[in-house]
Amino acid sequence: MMRVLRWTLAFLLCAVAAHAQGDFTVATTTIAAQKAVFATIEASHVVPARTRIGGTLVSFLVQDGALVQAGQEIAMVADPAMAQQLAALDADIAAARAQLAQARIDFVRAQKLIRSGAVSQSVFDQAQTGLAVAQNTLKAKIAAHAALAQQIGEGAVLAPVAGRVLTTPVTSGTVVLAGDAVATIAAQGYVLRLDVPERHAAYLHVGDPVRLDENGHAAFGTITLIYPQITNGLVQADATAPDLGNYFVGGRVLVWIYAGSRAGIIIPERFIETRFGLDYVRLQTKAGVIAVPIQRGMPQPTPAMPDGVEILSGLAAGDVLVPPESAP
Repeated sequence: MMRVLRWTLAFLLCAVAAHAQGDFTVATTTIAAQKAVFATIEASHVVPARTRIGGTLVSFLVQDGALVQAGQEIAMVADPAMAQQLAALDADIAAARAQLAQARIDFVRAQKLIRSGAVSQSVFDQAQTGLAVAQNTLKAKIAAHAALAQQIGEGAVLAPVAGRVLTTPVTSGTVVLAGDAVATIAAQGYVLRLDVPERHAAYLHVGDPVRLDENGHAAFGTITLIYPQITNGLVQADATAPDLGNYFVGGRVLVWIYAGSRAGIIIPERFIETRFGLDYVRLQTKAGVIAVPIQRGMPQPTPAMPDGVEILSGLAAGDVLVPPESAP
């Protein structure tokens, strides 16, 4: 048998009918029993940003809590020895260019002289070989320069994923090795990690909603994963909810989960008026509108009735309520 009114109806959608004038017809509905548990805001993935070369951290462009995009430069590592090697290669390239220019002059001269028979074939061949050697030497120096420049460019530490910087264990001036982590980044897409007592584990199902109460407002999420292991009497489950990126990673949030169901009555709180510490509703009868005392229960907000309140006594199915402001 399927679960009785699976909490997928976003925490008990009430089977109620409302009149066009704003009246409310009371109906019995199935109320989901709720269990309060603590959840921790966790990043779905925490990825380290690592250096690709060793050297000194010369700049750090982000701080804890900063939002970064994938591929964004967050730090720069430089090796002074590489800078000196690059300067030496610049000098070698300049020398190779001069040698190439001289080799071309020698080759052109040898071409002219061999036509007139002033030099032997061996002298011409030597000039031709010298030109080829000079050309290849310049190409080798330029390639070495490009390889070293590429290696120096790899000193830029890039964010591996888009997200929020959690920790920066190093500062500018720190000596690092290739592969050292200079920051940890929480990938976008936070989750609620619930710790549920094992006696309630039987009620957990992927797709069930959960409710967060923050600053007097209810927000609803959905269970996405249930871990198949019990640790210290607790079952862990992951849930998603809107605007989790506004929380601190590691923060604890009170979350309500499904823990069974029962029959009951829920009405919007706007139909309740409190006088001298007692709660009343305006009831439409054949004789007119009368005030009836009720016993208020726990709030039962739903997406369809955000101000829903459970009524423990005083009302029955079929009663018609009138808004307090419209009653005489």
